[in-house]
Amino acid sequence: MTGPHPRSEHRPVLYVIACGSPLARHVGRLVELAQQVGWEVCLVTTPDGAKFVDRAALARLTGHPVRTHYKNAGDPDLLPPADAMIVCPATVNTVNKWAAGITDTLALGLLVEGQGKGLPVVVVPFTNSAMAAHPAFQAGLSRLREWGTTVLFGDHVFPLHPPGAAERHLHAFPWEAAVAALPDRCDSAAA
Repeated sequence: MTGPHPRSEHRPVLYVIACGSPLARHVGRLVELAQQVGWEVCLVTTPDGAKFVDRAALARLTGHPVRTHYKNAGDPDLLPPADAMIVCPATVNTVNKWAAGITDTLALGLLVEGQGKGLPVVVVPFTNSAMAAHPAFQAGLSRLREWGTTVLFGDHVFPLHPPGAAERHLHAFPWEAAVAALPDRCDSAAA
């Protein structure tokens, strides 16, 4: 991992939200790719996502603390406001709760609020073929698409793996696709 991108008030802010998946161990790659195209990146994890990431390394990389929990009332915000969000890796649990409007974690609260603010949001699920077959997950993805979320999911993005085989497929994950799906906000923010 490289060092944090120099801070500038002209760079748009991207929240990367990582869920509880072995793929989250490699989320630094997504952070670096977004920084390379001019985003200031802040990392938020779900409580299960926090189990997979190196918080200290990612805080050094982004220049911001890695957030997992809601702040206490009256505490200052530790992160600048988001201009866009990427949820990657997104789990079936997070997609289902988000589509239902549940905000029982900071990550979900930010997603529901960001959607209400009209922020661009990209979601990239990482799950196995059995979990992906559940009707609630499929309905949740459809609902998120209808609400304007960019959903990157399917064999054209990343083929599903069988249950228990996630570790064998982490190396081939297309992190670049998530960044490429973001709107070109960097040029407009600098103008």
